[in-house]
Amino acid sequence: MIHQYINNGFHIIMDVNSGSVHSVDPVMYDAVAIVAERVPELAEPEKLSEEVAREVMERLSPTYGEAEVQEALDEIQYLIDAEELLTTDQYHDYVVDFKKRKTVVKALCLHIAHDCNLACQYCFAEEGEYHGRRALMSFEVGKKALDFLIANSGNRRNLEVDFFGGEPLMNWEVVKQLVEYGRSKEKEYNKNFRFTMTTNGVLLNDEIMDYCNREMSNVVLSLDGRKEVNDKMRPFRGGKGSYDLIVPKFQKFAEMRGDRDYYVRGTFTRHNLDFSKDVTEFADLGFRSMSIEPVVAAPEEEYAIREEDLPQIMEEYDHLAEEYIKRKKEGRGFNFFHFNIDLNQGPCVAKRLSGCGSGTEYLAVTPWGDLYPCHQFVGQEEFLLGNVDTGVTNERIRDEFKLCNVYAKDKCRNCFARFYCSGGCAANSYNFHGSITDAYDIGCAMQKKRIECAIMIKAALAED
Repeated sequence: MIHQYINNGFHIIMDVNSGSVHSVDPVMYDAVAIVAERVPELAEPEKLSEEVAREVMERLSPTYGEAEVQEALDEIQYLIDAEELLTTDQYHDYVVDFKKRKTVVKALCLHIAHDCNLACQYCFAEEGEYHGRRALMSFEVGKKALDFLIANSGNRRNLEVDFFGGEPLMNWEVVKQLVEYGRSKEKEYNKNFRFTMTTNGVLLNDEIMDYCNREMSNVVLSLDGRKEVNDKMRPFRGGKGSYDLIVPKFQKFAEMRGDRDYYVRGTFTRHNLDFSKDVTEFADLGFRSMSIEPVVAAPEEEYAIREEDLPQIMEEYDHLAEEYIKRKKEGRGFNFFHFNIDLNQGPCVAKRLSGCGSGTEYLAVTPWGDLYPCHQFVGQEEFLLGNVDTGVTNERIRDEFKLCNVYAKDKCRNCFARFYCSGGCAANSYNFHGSITDAYDIGCAMQKKRIECAIMIKAALAED
């Protein structure tokens, strides 16, 4: 399968099945388009037929000249021989036995607080309530969750625990107790806990920052960008904006963090489709790692992104990519999550096929110990998997998530982005289509655009 596109003057050819990416000149670009039309993929390396070569020459030589077209044909043959062009799909049969795989849990999202001190308009967690009640996780429940993770992690040594909410700093003492408990078990079970936390920053202080710099492998700082954008969507319950309070704290924390991982994570809505300005706002505030995600909301919400917004959003990603390259070359670059892409050694095959691991490798734990496939399914009783006392008892749902892969989804099976996005978000698929094996179409369109931009950026930066 071949995917071709032109972005910022770069002619990009992707051989989807092999993962090979080529930045080429226009004659090569046009020649590959003709060849791929006639020969979609090859079972094994072989010579281009005289008929196909003749057609390429006849169609392109009036524009480029015979010598240049022949050079392109020779290059195409070289890439075919190297199995970097027109390759076959080697992974289709790999997913057949996914349901038979033993489940190894490697990560938990601990809902340490089903409560929040902000009232973000787009919050899927309903200010922390998650379709239920406000509650704080006790140390005993959290302790059982860590014991469950250790017991179900098999031979995996590195385990991840994310303190999530609501707002986890509203239950800070229990966070510290659980980190201490996890550390006390590492040597005994030959495990290494990687603790992370997502916070809105309202309760951040020097003591918490110091502690996070010692114990948290990563910290996600929630901020939506410019003051007017953030304060419209992330106010306190009384309506007052949160920007002026949290930005100085985040700046101080980022400086204290040094070379440790963190990123500022925002959400853009229909109110700020010019979101590249919010990303550059993050960079201008001194943050070096950031992400801004499209809001996912019911179509009737006035801030929801609609299909008619996509052309403007695509232009905005292009603009952001150009600014990203410009700042990198000027020595003042930043790290934007969606422009990170590894073209040399990406995720393992299983990960590329099966996605984030929700419902199998990754589970969410409520304050009272119930287990769900991920934080976005919490409170939807049809997805209740079990609890920290009994473990996973709803094996039917777990097995459905095992089969949630790019070949189980009609929209993914023939998509060029399938090995990069791994099928998208199961929760978004369910919320929009009632099935975890469908796909959220607006999200897919944006993801494909981000992948194209990320690859173009690699080509642009490789020129220097």
